[in-house]
Amino acid sequence: MGALHDGHLSLVAAAKERCTRVIVTIFVNPKQFNNPGDLDRYPRTEEEDERKLARFNIDALWVPGAEQMYPASFATTVSVSGLTDVMEGAHRPGHFDGVATVVTKIFTQTAATDAFFGEKDFQQLLVVRRMADDLNLPISVHGIDYLAL
Repeated sequence: MGALHDGHLSLVAAAKERCTRVIVTIFVNPKQFNNPGDLDRYPRTEEEDERKLARFNIDALWVPGAEQMYPASFATTVSVSGLTDVMEGAHRPGHFDGVATVVTKIFTQTAATDAFFGEKDFQQLLVVRRMADDLNLPISVHGIDYLAL
């Protein structure tokens, strides 16, 4: 979602080590926010993020707008039962539905073969893996521990 920090950049480094091409996506996903004020306050630092990514020589940076991801006629939600009802999901209803929906869209739009998620957000990692497995998406979802850069 942008506002890149060293943990995010370590995911890019891991992708560069393992893949021949690397696409980084930055999208502040409104469907992940229960509180509209939190969405409004979320940092949007695309220019700074692009500068941080320059040293990795990525193949593409994709920063879609909300209207591209969720046009007015958008009516589909991806939901993963069970994993999303506990821990963080119990306190943020709908959050992981927003994650699963946008990640599904990004996976299918980019035709990526590999995706890298931080193990720090372990529940999110499990949700994304389960969603990809359940939907038979042709992608390997890698959990990455923080790497010192």
